[in-house]
Amino acid sequence: FPSWTLFLAVCAVGIGGTFQYGYNVSIINAPTQHIHRFLNETWISRYHMELSPDLLTFLWSVIASIFSLGGLCGALIGGSMAIRLGRKGALLMNNIIAVLAAILMGISFPTGLFELLIVGRFLIGINSGIGICVQPLYIGEVAPKHLRGGMAMGSSIFLTGGILTGQIIGLRELLGGEMYWPLLLSSSSFPAFAQLLFLPWFPESPRYLLIDRGDELSCAKALKRFHGSLQYQREMEDIQQECFALDGEKPRKPWQLFTDRGVRWQLITVIVMTMGQQLSGINAIYFYATYIFEQAGISAEKIPYVTLGTGACECLTALTCGLLIDYVGRRYLIIGGYLLMIFWSIVLTFSLTYQELYSWVPYVSMTSIFAFILSFGLGPGGITNTLTAELFIQSSRPAAYMIGGTISWISFFTIGMLFPFIVKGLKQYCFLVFLLECSLVAAFIFLVIPETKNKSFLEVKKEFHKLNFGGKNKEKETELYERRQLHDE
Repeated sequence: FPSWTLFLAVCAVGIGGTFQYGYNVSIINAPTQHIHRFLNETWISRYHMELSPDLLTFLWSVIASIFSLGGLCGALIGGSMAIRLGRKGALLMNNIIAVLAAILMGISFPTGLFELLIVGRFLIGINSGIGICVQPLYIGEVAPKHLRGGMAMGSSIFLTGGILTGQIIGLRELLGGEMYWPLLLSSSSFPAFAQLLFLPWFPESPRYLLIDRGDELSCAKALKRFHGSLQYQREMEDIQQECFALDGEKPRKPWQLFTDRGVRWQLITVIVMTMGQQLSGINAIYFYATYIFEQAGISAEKIPYVTLGTGACECLTALTCGLLIDYVGRRYLIIGGYLLMIFWSIVLTFSLTYQELYSWVPYVSMTSIFAFILSFGLGPGGITNTLTAELFIQSSRPAAYMIGGTISWISFFTIGMLFPFIVKGLKQYCFLVFLLECSLVAAFIFLVIPETKNKSFLEVKKEFHKLNFGGKNKEKETELYERRQLHDE
């Protein structure tokens, strides 16, 4: 088990990191009708005419989707912030963006300016993009090798916890009512204030202090805080070995990774896994959830409470995955998760096809929805970010997270734009498309990705050298590559 300092540090970075992403994805659903009314009333007061349905749909789409555009911008600058300000410094600075966004969204209704709502959603998207990039960096670098998988799952645990919290706070009995929706949207300031209050008490990432800043004394102090005065030496030796192997190499830019043969397959892996996570069909599951609940006889008033079950499922599987990942291993969990998602996609396609023929079929569909969410959380939902941290050494890791984050937000935006057309054209057979995608990603992981459990970052790098410099001349190619790197330095 991690020390209390290490555990509390993960909580401190999580509350203002991926928690914000999950929370702000979730809370926008509850006040949809109230925001529609606000947009229409504002338009009438300005122009003395009602909004046309098409323009209303367009404005709502902008409010909902500009969050993704902000997230993309945040992913593009998150790695640079982590290098210049440090992992801890970047997270603290990020909260200023969250507080400003919360203020703008909160005052949009009393001022009658829906433009503030759009700007606020864009800013909170930037905050989420930075958080989802920098938080896994910090956790992956402070965790000891034997606990790295479980602690890295803290990102997914806080993300799913944010989704569930947003679903609860968004209930009409709390802040989901018509009078309180501005408070609901501005409530994202509370996680930001919590992180500003607690995170300064914890040290910066020891790897960042020694490898990027060359501050061995501060690194040793941070390791003693995290691991205790008796256990820190082993971690110190691991960091020193990586520092020696890097030999003064500076943090790399994202475009440099695309031209570096030494990280070719690590980069391909991150791109495939990130796209696979976003395009796996999890968005389709949530789209069909309300329809399936209605078919099962659940009244429209009670559906928001049943939907809480989906959030609870994700949270439960993130916790379960965190407990299992350092025992079972990354490969077994992520491949198993994709295989289970393939199976439940088949079941769901059949049950949706025969939804109205038998009274018991909707309950099969409900079971499939929850099982699909559980399978996603057990594998792709949690382990993708963990592997991104483990596949790269210190100099390449921030750039890798920038690339992974960019791919994730572009995929998120793309599926949001194309998904309604896919569903309209294929109906329930859209899950066959996601089934094929899950099959391809599972096959790629099985063939390419080695097990990273209990391995140092340097050991994982050596595993990938077999792919990056494969063939009979592997050792010679590796030596030439390393000489070229030294010459560039």
